[in-house]
Order: sequence, then C-alpha cells, then structure tokens
Amino acid sequence: MKENVEMIRKRMKAAQDHQTSYANKRRMPLEFQIWAQREASSRYIGPYAIVERIGTLAYRLDLPQSFSAIHDVFHVSMLRKYEPYSSHVLRIDEVKLDSSLSYVEHPVQIIHRKEQQLRNKTIPLVMMQWSTHGREKTT
Repeated sequence: MKENVEMIRKRMKAAQDHQTSYANKRRMPLEFQIWAQREASSRYIGPYAIVERIGTLAYRLDLPQSFSAIHDVFHVSMLRKYEPYSSHVLRIDEVKLDSSLSYVEHPVQIIHRKEQQLRNKTIPLVMMQWSTHGREKTT
C-alpha cells in the first residue's frame, strides 16, 4: 500500500510540474513605474497615473472623483502599458458612469462599409468609430 501511495504522489507531482511549466511559458512578468501613464485596451477606460505599487501584482491608480464608487486598486493583468506614437494626442475625457458602474458608448461615424457574400445571402458589414474611443480603436 505504501508503494501505491508513493507511486500516486510521484504521478501527481509530475502532472503538477507539467502544468506549471505550461503556465509559466505563457506568463509575462509585468512591472510598471509609479506615476507612469498607462492606457488600457478598448475594454478599459484610461489612461490614468499609477500612484502606488501594492505587493507584486497590484497597483493603485489615480482615478477621477467621478469614479469614487470604483475600487482604485487593480491587478497587473488589468493594466496595459501606454506606448505613445508621434501623431497621438492624449486627451482624457470625463466618462459618465451610471448607477451600475458602467458607461454607454454611442456610435460617432461609420468608417468603412462592405458586403460579405455568402452562398445564398449577403451580409452588410460596417466599421464604426465609438464615442469613448479614438479612430484607431474602431470595431
């Protein structure tokens, strides 16, 4: 019985090591500097300054007063480094949050139209610019 238990432990350890190596290959160590500007992808609102590092994986952001109902500490996976380019003008617009702490995006303009032809029907497709994002973040 002791041999069986030892064999099970070795197999479990091998499985854990395999999963750990798989996860570590895809894990990227992110680290930000305090007071650096960070911008989020289109599913986020930003950029906001990082005020404080909390532990190894959390950061406190300098959020505006209108976001007082939102906790100001975020995990590193929710942040993205802002990489400026020469033609980008950084503007921080005030985002209006409703009681459920969400915001509504409105279409601003249609950038591009095309029709996708399938076997027996045609689907119209449009590329939209949204109110809370610039022209580079169209869908």
